[in-house]
Amino acid sequence: MLLFNKRSEQLRFNIRRCQEESNILADENLKLSQSNSSLEEKINRYNNLKNIIEKINQDLGLEYVINTLADIVFSLVSRNKGACLLYLVDQSRQKLNLLTTRKENDQLIIKDKEGDIFDAWVVKHTSPLLVEDSRKDFRFDPQKLKGADKRQVRSLISAPLISENKFLGILRLDSQDPQAYNQDDLRFLVIISDIAAVAIENSEFFEKTRDLAIHDSLTGLFTKNYFLERLSQECLASRRQKVALSLLMLDVDLFKNYNDRFGHASGDIVLKRISTLINEFLVDQNYLACRFGGEEFCILLLGADKGQALDIAESLRGVIEASKINFRRQEAKVTASIGVAVFSQDMDKEDDFIRKADAAMYAAKEAGRNQVKC
Repeated sequence: MLLFNKRSEQLRFNIRRCQEESNILADENLKLSQSNSSLEEKINRYNNLKNIIEKINQDLGLEYVINTLADIVFSLVSRNKGACLLYLVDQSRQKLNLLTTRKENDQLIIKDKEGDIFDAWVVKHTSPLLVEDSRKDFRFDPQKLKGADKRQVRSLISAPLISENKFLGILRLDSQDPQAYNQDDLRFLVIISDIAAVAIENSEFFEKTRDLAIHDSLTGLFTKNYFLERLSQECLASRRQKVALSLLMLDVDLFKNYNDRFGHASGDIVLKRISTLINEFLVDQNYLACRFGGEEFCILLLGADKGQALDIAESLRGVIEASKINFRRQEAKVTASIGVAVFSQDMDKEDDFIRKADAAMYAAKEAGRNQVKC
């Protein structure tokens, strides 16, 4: 009986030991499985880098680039959880400007359009930031967090967008849950941000180059070629949608006299002044304006019928007449003759539209200048 008890005790001991070893092996197997899964995810992420670069470079437009970046980061790093924010620096104000977001919850409102205390930290240190739990992070004042955006941010990763030592903006992911991100997430975000910074700078350069190509260097209005291209598009849209379209042809009266009397540079001053008056007066209108050639300007009024176009033309003529320009301490007045044409569905070509406005403008000049004819 004693021998039987000893053997039973030994058997129970062996069973417990086997269970313990089995638990240890199961735990190790789970850790290994998690490690393999994590490794596979890392490999998958880095294998996507080539695709990311190719996708971003498909279009040089800034809007395309920033939206593509936000989509990639939100899905690949954040797994479509939390929120993704992309800020760029507004160079005129030297402040961050929130350009695009991606959110797990569409009802979520992001009020900090110029960034919060976390973004200010990234700007100040120009380095990546990982916050595992904002309530326990000594770098950030809890009182300021309470007074910030109603949106609760418990964890985040953020990387500066820097190209050739120029600070362009911030790419950030955040969550209402603590410990939503880790160092691996931050490292991958930094790599994408480095790619993003180059793409964004290229896009900004492309946008500036394109902008210069379609704007007159002296007046800042559209060039004739770009205007004619847009005119063709708007006439086509007018035919399809039956929307009113009017064209103003404006010519500065006795333009040669300014150059003869005050010197060649005075002509440029007049043209700049007229272009400024056009933009200021039409700021609330849906319009396109160009320097058509020499001292002639063309203005396309989108959605304006004959009556509206005549009222606008007459008011603009009055604004130009009331303005004063100083040349070598001498005050001079400027006037303009304006021709108005209204687009009709029976016009064969856009050239007919321009010819009608041009003919009306010459009629205004022949009638004594400084007036409007239709």
